[in-house]
Amino acid sequence: MMANCLPKSCLPISSKCRERGDPFESLIHGFPYSIDSYVKVVPGLVEEGYRVVVPSLRGFGTTTFLSPTTLRSAEQAALGKDIIDLMDGLDIDKATFVGYDWGTVAVNTAAALWPDRCSGMVAANSYLIQNRQNAWAVTSPDSLATRWYFYVFLTPQGYSSPASDVKGWARALWSKNSQQWNFTEPELDVATLALQNADYVDIATNFYRSRLLYAPGNPQYSDLAYSLDQQPPITVPSVTLDPDQAVVFSATNGSFTAKFFTGLRVHHVVPGCGEAIPLEKPQVLVDAVLEVQKLRR
Repeated sequence: MMANCLPKSCLPISSKCRERGDPFESLIHGFPYSIDSYVKVVPGLVEEGYRVVVPSLRGFGTTTFLSPTTLRSAEQAALGKDIIDLMDGLDIDKATFVGYDWGTVAVNTAAALWPDRCSGMVAANSYLIQNRQNAWAVTSPDSLATRWYFYVFLTPQGYSSPASDVKGWARALWSKNSQQWNFTEPELDVATLALQNADYVDIATNFYRSRLLYAPGNPQYSDLAYSLDQQPPITVPSVTLDPDQAVVFSATNGSFTAKFFTGLRVHHVVPGCGEAIPLEKPQVLVDAVLEVQKLRR
C-alpha cells in the first residue's frame, strides 16, 4: 500500500512509502526530477521484501520550510542531513541509500557522515562530495560545455528563466543529459508537477551557486560543511554505477574514485543509459540493491 509519510524534521519532506517487510531503502531523486522517477524501481524492491521510502528533495513536491526566514539552501550538507532527519522522523534506524544526480550528493553525504545509519549505498557517478577549495579547478572546454547550466544558474537570467518556464527547463535538461532516452510527455508532466513548489527555483539555483561558491552556506550546517570539505570516505558496502551515455559525468572504470571507498565496493558501467537511471534502467537499480545486500554478508 502506498501512503504519505510525515517526518518530524525541521524541514518536512514529502515522501511515498511502500511497506512490506524489512530492511529499509531510501531512494533519493535528482534534478529536475521527482519521486516518481522511482515508480518502476519500487515494485521490484517491494517484491524482494524491502520497505521503501522515496522522499522529495527540499524545494520539490509538497516540501515546505517551517519558517519564511530559513535560508533556502541546497548545499550538500543540507541534502544529506535531510535524509537523516527523515529517518529520525520515521523512526528508521538504518537504511540502504540509493541516489542519482543530486541524489548521489545526498546519499554520499549521509553515508560518509552517518555510516551508523547506512547499511549500504547505491550511487550513480560514485562519489560527488565536493571540497569547496576545488570549486573553480581548471577543467576542459568540453567538460564546461556539458555543464553549461551550472553557470547559467549563477546569473539573474538563470533564476528568471526557469521560474518562467519550469517544464521547458526540465525538457531541455532531460533531453541533453539522457540523449538516447525517449521519455514520454506524461512522464515529463508528472515530474513538472513536483517542480511547482514555491521554493523550487531558489533551491535549484542555490545548489549550483553553493557548489561554485556564489552563495554562502547556512551557518546551521557549517560544521558538516567543513567535514565534507575533507571528502570523507564511504565505509559502508557500496555499488556504484556509471551510465555510459552520461553527459555531465562521463562513465569511468571507477578507479579514480576508488580512494573514496574504504569499505567493500563494486563498480559497474550501465550500457545504453543516460543520467536518469531509475527511469531508463530501473532493473539495474533493483539488482544493485540486491548486490549491496550480498556485500553485507
